[in-house]
Amino acid sequence: MTINSVPSVSGTLPGARAAILARLWGALVREPLPGVVDRQVYGGDVRVTLAGGRRVIGSAALAELFAVPPEGLRIVTDVGAFDDPVELLRALDLPGDSARLTAEVADSVAGLALARANQPYRPGGEPTLTVLAGRADGLARLEQSVVDGHPLHPCCRTRIGMSQAEVLRFAPEHRPTVELEVFTVPAKRWLTTGAGLAPRLPVHPWQREHVLSAYPFLKPDGARIATMPLMSLRTLAAVADPTRHYKTAVGVQMTSAVRIVSPAAVRNGPVVSKLLAVVAADLGLRVWPELAAGAVLDTDGTPLRSLAVVVRRSPKPGPNEVIVPVAALAAPSPADGRPLIREAVLLGYGGHPAGFLADLAALIVPVLLTLLHRGVALEAHGQNLLVTLTHGRPTGLHYRDVGGVRLSPERLRRHGVDAPALHGDLASDDPAQLRAKALGSGLAVALGEPIAVLSREYGIEPQQLWRLVRDRVEQAYDGLPPSAAADARSVLGDPLPLKATTAMRLADDPLDDVWAQLPNPLAA
Repeated sequence: MTINSVPSVSGTLPGARAAILARLWGALVREPLPGVVDRQVYGGDVRVTLAGGRRVIGSAALAELFAVPPEGLRIVTDVGAFDDPVELLRALDLPGDSARLTAEVADSVAGLALARANQPYRPGGEPTLTVLAGRADGLARLEQSVVDGHPLHPCCRTRIGMSQAEVLRFAPEHRPTVELEVFTVPAKRWLTTGAGLAPRLPVHPWQREHVLSAYPFLKPDGARIATMPLMSLRTLAAVADPTRHYKTAVGVQMTSAVRIVSPAAVRNGPVVSKLLAVVAADLGLRVWPELAAGAVLDTDGTPLRSLAVVVRRSPKPGPNEVIVPVAALAAPSPADGRPLIREAVLLGYGGHPAGFLADLAALIVPVLLTLLHRGVALEAHGQNLLVTLTHGRPTGLHYRDVGGVRLSPERLRRHGVDAPALHGDLASDDPAQLRAKALGSGLAVALGEPIAVLSREYGIEPQQLWRLVRDRVEQAYDGLPPSAAADARSVLGDPLPLKATTAMRLADDPLDDVWAQLPNPLAA
């Protein structure tokens, strides 16, 4: 992607560089990166020592999770000070695939600058939560407000394989309407699961333009589906019925992976979403069903990950309700550019943030920890976990996209549930892996980011807000049997896991999970 052809991007480029640099600096301070041998705090600074004695120095505060850096943020090394994350990476030349990470970060900076340059703030407008209340398209509009993407990943706006023009055509933060074209598939070349799909494949236009020519047996049937891209870009809501979502294959690397639809996702989705709904039936969690999936088969019968789709159903909001991904709470409201969570705090709590956080934690914590005990580790980060806000108050919890969950057959059996046949890496009885999956998303991110935003916006010490979360954790474990004691000790005492996304991008296999271990804000 290049940025020179968008005149207005020059005004957002310094802020984009600073935002990505802060994410990279945070990774240097907390992640198990190759080549880092020591970290020391000196007053308000952190010194990171690399192999060979090289040093990197920067602000301790700006290495914190979800920090918002000023334009012109600089990180100091032995060879100079850097305000550009690309130049910093080149200077550091970290072990591992540093060239890949550097190229991805350069693309991310360009994408973030473009995203920030194309936002429709309307100062003094009616609050977004009021404007979108009860609207079927409200979810898509709120998802499209997440301008900056992943809050911790330096590749938050990486789209390797998309031109700048394609980003403007397809990316959610640019609010396009995207037409999926439907192709007929020979019946013998079609696999379908769940409720079943006719052999007709909705294809994302990027995929049609870049991939489909290799499959001349697929024929357009003339149907097109107008859609609105959601946060992930490759999942889209139908304009005619925004509760109908299509998870499509798009052969573009976004953040950490090329966004195909794997054979495991086609086979697991309907079965696992149904299982989660059963296991969580008494907890008030609404699991969005993956109704059906389909994939074109290769000549050897293997499902093609580049030619597949999953169909999902979302609920409709009621009057005075919006359904919002947790990530969107930290995103800028189109009404004033301030975090959307401020609107909820004002509408629901008269401007008092502790009440909002207590109610949000009361929804998330019991569900997260009870399901962990039962054998379901949700990947409950800000994109997959959603809340219903009624007049700004959190009143319902939702979960979508089951591809990242971990299921423990042993724990499920203990609770009278037999795990279905699972494909890929969803099954695990390792307590550490289960806890890392659930806590590294649901606590560190889904609650950690709202706490960071509320602390910054209202001048509250984060630890005061984390105490509210700890109260909910203790209440949850008071209601669980003694068999949950080991989980409780870990949640309240062990370091808090967080996915080390930068370390993963440097690794030989960038899709293998790597975890950072953080000071636990819930520890007594």
